[in-house]
Amino acid sequence: MTTIYEQLGQENGIRAAVDDFYERVVSDPQLEGYFQGVDMARLRSHQSLLLIQVTGGPAHYEGRDLATAHRGMGITSGDYERVGAHLAATLTDLGVAPAVIGDVATALDGYRSDIVTDGPAA
Repeated sequence: MTTIYEQLGQENGIRAAVDDFYERVVSDPQLEGYFQGVDMARLRSHQSLLLIQVTGGPAHYEGRDLATAHRGMGITSGDYERVGAHLAATLTDLGVAPAVIGDVATALDGYRSDIVTDGPAA
């Protein structure tokens, strides 16, 4: 059985997706404030390692746990959904199959409560 990691193009595919994803997110006027003063190279590296790990790849994410990393940021359900839409658009543009995009969303949604401050979307 092929892992999500393999379907995404392994490490190189995930790193390319993360680069494109962050270009979209930091260009979004609704989301850009979350990234002011952030070391984007470091963030991209951590995000790549996290995605590699949660999709079945060999990387071992050693950054702060997601609850600690996002504490105090005031991330709303709407902004979380908006970030998810940017990720889905990135993966779609990279030719990733819709079923795989759904699998990635499911894998990441397990961390939603660590990221979102205001609870589930209405």
